[in-house]
Amino acid sequence: MYQQKYIFTINDQFAEQSAIHVKASDLYSPERGYGFITEENMAQQPDLMLPELNGSFMPVPWYSLLEPAPIRATAYGCQINKTDADRQIPLRFKCNVPSDGSYRVRFLLRSEEELSDIRIFTGRRCLAAYLEKLPAAEAYSGEAYTEVCGIIPRGQEQIYENRCIELSVTANRPCLSEVTIESIQCPVLYIAGDSTVTDQSAQYPYAPQESYAGWGQLLPYYIEGMLTVSNHSHSGLTTESFRQEGHAAIPMGRFQKGDYMFFQFGHNDQKLAHLTAKEGYSSNLRTYIEECRSAGVYPLLVTPVARNTWRGSDGAYNDLLEEYAAACLLLGEQMSVPVLDLHRLSMEFVIRMEKEGAKKYFYPFDYTHHNDFGAQQMAAFICQEIKRVCGNWQIDDSGTAEMNAYQKLAAAIRENPLLWKEPVSLSPLQPPVGFHVQEATEEFAEPDRPSDTLLRAEALDMVIRRAGFFITNVYNDYFTDIIGHEWYAGAVECGLQNGIVTKDMCQDRKFYPTDPITRLDFITFLMMAYKSRRTLPCETHTPYHGTVKETLLPLLSAACQLGILAPDGSDALDGQISRHTGAALCRKLKIM
Repeated sequence: MYQQKYIFTINDQFAEQSAIHVKASDLYSPERGYGFITEENMAQQPDLMLPELNGSFMPVPWYSLLEPAPIRATAYGCQINKTDADRQIPLRFKCNVPSDGSYRVRFLLRSEEELSDIRIFTGRRCLAAYLEKLPAAEAYSGEAYTEVCGIIPRGQEQIYENRCIELSVTANRPCLSEVTIESIQCPVLYIAGDSTVTDQSAQYPYAPQESYAGWGQLLPYYIEGMLTVSNHSHSGLTTESFRQEGHAAIPMGRFQKGDYMFFQFGHNDQKLAHLTAKEGYSSNLRTYIEECRSAGVYPLLVTPVARNTWRGSDGAYNDLLEEYAAACLLLGEQMSVPVLDLHRLSMEFVIRMEKEGAKKYFYPFDYTHHNDFGAQQMAAFICQEIKRVCGNWQIDDSGTAEMNAYQKLAAAIRENPLLWKEPVSLSPLQPPVGFHVQEATEEFAEPDRPSDTLLRAEALDMVIRRAGFFITNVYNDYFTDIIGHEWYAGAVECGLQNGIVTKDMCQDRKFYPTDPITRLDFITFLMMAYKSRRTLPCETHTPYHGTVKETLLPLLSAACQLGILAPDGSDALDGQISRHTGAALCRKLKIM
């Protein structure tokens, strides 16, 4: 059995000889084997720039240019010596462990001043504990269970072993006094899903209402006892790509009898013609269930979490995932598998809160992905369903062990966890007074280097801003030549979500973001953006009949009528355009 203790206090003469004393200046490196994660060692170690390998906290771009938040050593432990009324800097500690497997993490917090709004995360920002306040000099001890397991990070194809444990603390002045790691044997709850479930990264200075989160990373907070959560959900995954991209092989290669596995898909399956609810989606889930059972693992299905989507015609709620939720429930009945109906509970929650009230639980200007408050609420619904469905699970006599396993899972759910306060609106995140960040130019003022050829990614970003959409921080990995870390990934995802970019525009699943854009493609983006906000003028004959695909003729006709294209056909559609021309066309078209 492995056990290691880390002590962060100054000159603790009573500490065990085997404990490692961690100084405030000890930054993590694989060679050292333990230490803090800051902007300094993130810049020096490329793997720490992958959110899956750094505790899923990333500094906003301008924050990296500031002096790092100082970590100071006190008689009570190491502490971030920087605070903000609304946003926090996480104190992040990382240590190596000898092997994959399940671990108990015991932690002690103590400070010379009162702490408030305290969250303790393990792994990839998985919530372990929450405290409203910790009085000065009082100690808080807690423990969490975490699974060390390989992962394929976004944009990568190989498995990263990452035999490390991470602990992050956020508070007004986060601190750590002691951490003890020990290996254990316990069941593992694996999760397969998409971006609404995955361990999302958060930017810092951190505020939970403005951080993406999946319900899978909030689930550990609701579990007590020896059960770890290993989340293998990723943005953009379907029931098919979860296997094709190698993610399914990780838990299936580690299965032990008595483990559990949750499946929540649908958001991305519905975008593909062959993954319909009753056919490809259900068939793939059926195969996963059979594979789990053959390995002695207990499957559970989760209906897809609801979006905050409403109809413009009558203002009624627009359920975009009804078919997939129904298919999931039907499959559970057919195969005697517990189904956690998150779709129903989350939809009822959104309808009860109404469109504007529900926005507080979603990432700003995003109607699919939750913030930390929303993910916490969804995880609470999951646990409510586990209690309801698994607590009274009944099957035939041949499944006595299965019945007991599901009931044990229900018994592992905490009864009354402390919920966070209601989310409040924050002022926009800004650099400190006196720190200069180059201001963005007026939306369609003359761009830098106006004579340069306009690239496809630049063009889409330009069109999105003209249409008044907001760039999303989640990229669902549809295009194979965009991995999610590039500056334009959010613009591409926004374009996909709002119909400005459609999949039939890019048959080979490549966007070619750094290729020059043709006038035809730019006009297509621009008029699709117009169509998303307004009604296109009625189609009339244009000089482009017979020269482009028929599906583009309504867009080109509208462009001619709105003065974006010359009605006599004198604009060459296959030629490249400059940044100046793109900005000028955007200025000419009134969309909002």
